[in-house]
Amino acid sequence: MIEFRNVHKIYEPGTHALNGVSLKIQDGEFVFLVGPSGSGKSTIIKILTAELMPTSGSVFVNGFTLEKIRRSAVPYMRRTLGVIFQDFRLIDNKTVYDNVSFAMRVIGASEKEIKKRVPYVLELVGLENKSRRLPHELSGGEQQRVAIARALVNNPNMIIADEPTGNLDPARSLEIMMLLEQINALGTTVMVVTHEKELVNRFTKRVIAIEEGQVISDGMDGYYAYEEE
Repeated sequence: MIEFRNVHKIYEPGTHALNGVSLKIQDGEFVFLVGPSGSGKSTIIKILTAELMPTSGSVFVNGFTLEKIRRSAVPYMRRTLGVIFQDFRLIDNKTVYDNVSFAMRVIGASEKEIKKRVPYVLELVGLENKSRRLPHELSGGEQQRVAIARALVNNPNMIIADEPTGNLDPARSLEIMMLLEQINALGTTVMVVTHEKELVNRFTKRVIAIEEGQVISDGMDGYYAYEEE
């Protein structure tokens, strides 16, 4: 479970990025976090991953209280999250298989675990026949699928997808969203951070809209409320 309680974040020299954000995401939910550039979406992600700490308020991430978390516990908290980025962040000289298995090796997984888990995750994202390809041999949509597989491979409680379709055409964007929906149906909590209104409106999901560091709507029709602002 993710929870923000009256969270404020003030950057130097006094810029208010978040102004009393309160929200709760339960296990198994699929949530869109939407809002214009500069609304506070990126700050929320950075706080969720403990890259930043809130100026005030409380944040709870999968059993961890972030304002009290020890530095040594941060890697363990991050293992409960799988993060997908807009720019894929794949290792150019490693194959699809090695890009995904690298995430397991980082946390000390055995070769036996890797050989069992990586093919399963590649099949899940539809890349079982591309495991020996290098990133430059793949389309943009396929590269994003590798990034999703890498985020999934350590079996996180939650996937955070930060503008996952920002570099893709509409057809590929829809494919990626449907894949995330499938992953959610298997039990993983999914939060998609985006500003693509048309894509959000194609899915009947919970939408949390933020503007100027505040939640302005939250619900199944949240994005329409945001559009009318």
